[in-house]
Amino acid sequence: MKVILLQDVKGTGLKGELKNVSDGYARNFLLPKKLAVEADNQAMNEYKSKEAAKKHHLEMEKQQAQELAATLKDKTVKITAKAGKGGRLFGSVTSKEIAQAVGEQFGVQIDKKKIVLSGDIKAFGTYPFELKVYAGISTKLQVMVTEEA
Repeated sequence: MKVILLQDVKGTGLKGELKNVSDGYARNFLLPKKLAVEADNQAMNEYKSKEAAKKHHLEMEKQQAQELAATLKDKTVKITAKAGKGGRLFGSVTSKEIAQAVGEQFGVQIDKKKIVLSGDIKAFGTYPFELKVYAGISTKLQVMVTEEA
């Protein structure tokens, strides 16, 4: 019997999936506990429309991510930091500080976990970093660290 799961069922599948299960399992467990509905014509039409809407939303998110990556490509983020003797920084510039600077300078909120630094930034200068905008979509930027006046 084909059913559409309404909730995650351990060993069977995840919410929203179309599964082929035995008749007894469906009639005695899934349907009475309202964990699934039988995949009749009406349920199948709703399932297909939800899948189409989900696919459309994913494509829209991907397109927006590509546009964001194109606008940020090869941009330079400027950060000022305090320095000690010999031009070395107190501490280092972190991905959190870079994410805040990108938000302030370009008006784009970015999660610090999506920033990939090649190493620690402990001195003044320009350093490349990668911004992972979406799964499979990333762009290269630079961070310029200058001395605080």
